[in-house]
Amino acid sequence: MVRPYSAATQAVPIASPGATLATDWEQRVDFARLRTERAGKVRAALEESHLGALILFDMNNIRYTTATHIGNWARDKLFRCCLVMRGHDPILWDIGSAARTHQRYAPWNEAANWRAGISSWRGSIPEEVGVERGNAARLAGILRDAGLADQPVGVDVVELPVLRALEAQGLHIEDGHGFMQDIRAIKTADEIALLDHSAALVDGAYDELYRYLRAGIRENACVALVTRYLYENGSEEVEAVNSISGERCSPHPHVFSDRLIRPGDTAYFDIIHSFNGYRTCYYRTLNVGAASPAQCEAYRRAREFMDNAINEIRPGATSADVVRHFPAATEFGFADEEEAFGLQYCHGLGLSNWERPLMSRYHSFEHPVELKQGMVFAIETYWPTDDGSAAARIEEEVVVTAAGCELLTRFPADQLYVAGTRLFAGADLAKTQ
Repeated sequence: MVRPYSAATQAVPIASPGATLATDWEQRVDFARLRTERAGKVRAALEESHLGALILFDMNNIRYTTATHIGNWARDKLFRCCLVMRGHDPILWDIGSAARTHQRYAPWNEAANWRAGISSWRGSIPEEVGVERGNAARLAGILRDAGLADQPVGVDVVELPVLRALEAQGLHIEDGHGFMQDIRAIKTADEIALLDHSAALVDGAYDELYRYLRAGIRENACVALVTRYLYENGSEEVEAVNSISGERCSPHPHVFSDRLIRPGDTAYFDIIHSFNGYRTCYYRTLNVGAASPAQCEAYRRAREFMDNAINEIRPGATSADVVRHFPAATEFGFADEEEAFGLQYCHGLGLSNWERPLMSRYHSFEHPVELKQGMVFAIETYWPTDDGSAAARIEEEVVVTAAGCELLTRFPADQLYVAGTRLFAGADLAKTQ
């Protein structure tokens, strides 16, 4: 059995995992070190690359590089822009009032580098206004002044008018998101401790859910319970809670409904939230009131895939070693691996749910990736009952260590557990007299 992660035993020991207050008497998560190490990794990678600069719009890349955050309402707006140049501190253009806040409360960068700016707000301002052209000219001018305009520039995610405007300035644009993915794949000690705490919050949410789950409640009521628990206990954002029960388990719809849960139902849940930016993706399957032999067998199969995959995880192993323990798509009712994608796979965790390494039977045999110490990823398995009336879904989060791997997710998942059991037969009660 894979051992649980312990921040206290790592190369950089972090005391009292699960505590959130700073103290003067022991070393806990060090946010100054977190900021410094993340920014340092970006700076070092840029120096070693052929790129002269990065232009970042993705909010997670910006947070990683600048340690700024203005709320997850900004997630899909693409109006924040960060310029990272060789030999220079990053420059961030942010919504005006946020820039002023950074100038006052974020002293790890020069105040002059926290700047107010405006974008098209995801195309809400028409292109004819010229926002994209003006921003591109400003970025290109700074790069020219730094002597970097003739070198390739990495851009992560970008709107088409913005890309065209940058290229019109003579900039040679390359993929900057893959570049950032490589940097973010190996986690620092503080990042791992935050991922561990984020998972611990979900441990507690599942305990609340287990005690609440019973026949007669609805899937969306489970979502409400989990969401409230997480926010009350320090979650920064509850991105999604998938709540799926009964016949909705097979095929997997990836979204909750208002379905009424009934006795004997299988119910599985995926809890995705963040603590200080660091996310979870954490499935558990429970039965309600009772479990049939077919439901138990489906769970056993999903657990077997999980355990066999986990046993392969160690530095130097590859993604191909892991995914060979997953069933082929045709074994559980799908035509090919593309059709079954997302049911048996692994994905990296960090400031987003989609980081490297990502492993699947779809691509990892032909394009294996080496596992390295400090990687953190989630492993997801799935198996339906023979008649398709239910299915089991399990997910574990692991950190790759020098000795193999350790487990971040701790709510019990070794077997199919049954919630909502409060029925007693008269004969059983008579035995207690």
